[in-house]
Amino acid sequence: MIEALSSSNLPAPRFRYSPLIKAGPFYKTAGMIALDKDSGALEEGGAGAETAKILANLVQALPDFDISLAELVSATIYTTQFENFADINQAWEQVFTEDIRAPARTALGVSALPLQATVEIEFMFYKS
Repeated sequence: MIEALSSSNLPAPRFRYSPLIKAGPFYKTAGMIALDKDSGALEEGGAGAETAKILANLVQALPDFDISLAELVSATIYTTQFENFADINQAWEQVFTEDIRAPARTALGVSALPLQATVEIEFMFYKS
């Protein structure tokens, strides 16, 4: 069974898509950019600040989906500022400390992202 899920802890989609799809034991997010859930404004401060906001939004929404970071399998990071990947990685390591198993991760440099974001991240979870 495939089910579309949403969370009041995530910014409302501006276009027609599901923020998260549950397909059996797999949970797949849509690409997330660093939007404030209340104002809808893009986080300021560059790639590191955007990454931190994306991760904070994700962590806030996980209880609504009944999943946790422990079930995160993979993440794909897209950025228009690959030269600032150290800032992205620094924000990443604030969440994925030595106490939390980091997922498999892929990073790609792209020419543009929605709403002039510099970072977009997709996540995949597995819950048995």
